[in-house]
Amino acid sequence: MSLLPIGRSLPPAARSTAIAAVLLALAPGVGHAAPLSFDAAVTLADQTAPSLAARQADVDAASHARLAAGRLPDPKVRFGLDNFPVSGPPAGRFGADNMTSASISFSQELPNEAKRRAERRRADADIDAAHASTDVQRRNVKLNTALAWMDLHFAEKRLAALDEIERALAPMRTSAPSQLAAGTARPAEALEAEQLTATLGDRRAELAAAVGKARAELVRWTGDAQAETVGEAPELGVDEGALRAAVRRHPLLETFDAMGRQAEADRDVARAGKIPDINFDVGYQRRDPAFGDMVTAGVTISLPLWGSTRQDPIIAAREASAHRARLEREDAERALAAQLNADLADHVMHHDQWMRSQSTLVPLARKKAELETASYAGGNASLSNVLTALLGLAEARIEDLNREAEVKRDAVRINFTYGSDAR
Repeated sequence: MSLLPIGRSLPPAARSTAIAAVLLALAPGVGHAAPLSFDAAVTLADQTAPSLAARQADVDAASHARLAAGRLPDPKVRFGLDNFPVSGPPAGRFGADNMTSASISFSQELPNEAKRRAERRRADADIDAAHASTDVQRRNVKLNTALAWMDLHFAEKRLAALDEIERALAPMRTSAPSQLAAGTARPAEALEAEQLTATLGDRRAELAAAVGKARAELVRWTGDAQAETVGEAPELGVDEGALRAAVRRHPLLETFDAMGRQAEADRDVARAGKIPDINFDVGYQRRDPAFGDMVTAGVTISLPLWGSTRQDPIIAAREASAHRARLEREDAERALAAQLNADLADHVMHHDQWMRSQSTLVPLARKKAELETASYAGGNASLSNVLTALLGLAEARIEDLNREAEVKRDAVRINFTYGSDAR
């Protein structure tokens, strides 16, 4: 938008036109369009995030390992030459002694069923833990993507708001030298215009840096090197009752539940160590035909006779680990509930501040800018007064966007962190 220079030396008609243009520039602007909506960004991140693919690999690994859990150990086969003489008259000759034989034997270990059952439970708990970890990471990916989108969206809106104020200030800065030459302005006023330009330049650099940082974060989560935002920020409701109920089903708590089941399965494996295991073996011995062949068979049974010094300490250690998992789960639930309460309190505060900005601070700053501009046009205010008022409006507009961003970020954080479906 181009505006005519404003000066008290201008004709009344031209001055009125310029003032109208300035006042029009003070109205809230329209954000610019870009290719990635809020929902599209979250969906894209959910589909392409490497961290989620890594967690899914953990699920696949645990699922494959489950197939082998609780299975019998591989059987063993033994080939041997038994009782071969190495001294005396039959030394070095196969068949010269009735004890010499070539043998083949087969053995199979049979761990007790309780141990195998506990191993299967441990494998199931490993799968549950991998799924829960994936769900936690999915929430983190969605949350960080949503916040990055919000940050970029509002960073661009703040920069656009500053652009509008700069366009409104341009005719003021242009008119300062001519007024100084005409003797209608103090020499210091021209310097004030330059100071304002430098101040706005610093502010623009800060806002441009914020845009760059927010875009980099959005690129990180979506993988889209040209990540931009389009559309308005979503209006997410905050249902306290539903959120408090959803906390009890939070994936983080499911992770601790799975850890508890893992510890309990390990404890059961340790308890099963007090139950004897069995090993079967059978063998065939080939001897010289003059003596005949032989078959051997046997059963080996483990004897856990010293449980107080072997199995019992391990059982106690595993029980302590299971108890720790239960306590950590309770602590995590309390922490989530406390953090939810804190986030809800912040949300109420930020919303109250935003409403105050909308209803009072921005309207007052805009009204002051309008009054100073009108007074300046009528010769009752200095250029310095107008510049200061317009700078105050710029800061009020940017601060209003900051407060709106806090409210929208709160809603995103609360819903994506604690909501039952995490959107």
